Amino acid sequence: MKQKTEVRKNDILLGPLERPALQWLAAHMPAWVNSDTLTIIGILGSLLTLVSFIYVGRTGGPLRNYWVLIACFGFVVNWFGDSLDGTLARYRHMERPNYGYFIDHSVDGFTALCMFLGFGFSGISRLDVTLFAAIGYLLMMITVYLKTKVTGVFEMTTIKLGPTEMRLIAIIFSLVNYFIGVKNVELPLVGSQTYGTLVIGIIALILFVYYLVETVRVSVKLEKYDAERLIRRKEKEAKKQAKAAAKLEKKAAKKQRKLEEGSAGAEKKKKKKKKHAVEDIPHTA
Repeated sequence: MKQKTEVRKNDILLGPLERPALQWLAAHMPAWVNSDTLTIIGILGSLLTLVSFIYVGRTGGPLRNYWVLIACFGFVVNWFGDSLDGTLARYRHMERPNYGYFIDHSVDGFTALCMFLGFGFSGISRLDVTLFAAIGYLLMMITVYLKTKVTGVFEMTTIKLGPTEMRLIAIIFSLVNYFIGVKNVELPLVGSQTYGTLVIGIIALILFVYYLVETVRVSVKLEKYDAERLIRRKEKEAKKQAKAAAKLEKKAAKKQRKLEEGSAGAEKKKKKKKKHAVEDIPHTA
């Protein structure tokens, strides 16, 4: 299998804080911990968040809030494992680009589902709205990975909001619910809805708009790039064909000259032979 590498462009809002923290953690990580261990920890963090939110929806009273705090802790655990696995591999020069790329982003999709489904099962937001947001997030992820494939640049985001920022927003969102509880707001057309439904609905809309805008933007850019490449290829092919035609013409001209020279030589030889034949006829008086 051909190994592929890409240029990483991680221009996220919290990047200046996150990158030094991850480097420090990688430098102080015990030897027995490897990138696969951290990936598993990240998955367990996602599951902890999902299970905690399920219990938020099924539990009442003060205990409900404790499950909200555990869900927030799950986001932190997920960040620790998911963000540090690649950093640790690069720090120890143990990169596995193809395997790492595939596993990391497959797990990212699972993490996104756990996060959005959790908000839906918790009652903080309507489940159908959270599913709509999850679809938008997955579409955004697909766009990022397709851009990586066609451009060779792994661009986490163009709006400075990556997975780390999404986790932080989810934690803040959960803590707001912890302190003020589930509140309803009156919305036009749809009536009374939880504020969580409103917030996640807005996030879903942003994700879909991002997906559409990026699809159009990158498509226009790639069409222009491919059109220029096509023109250059056609020009190259035309030059190649012209060169081949000139070569064939030159070869044909050379062959024609040889035929003409051969024909002239044969004619000259024939005349010379005829001349000798005339000289050899005896003269009579």
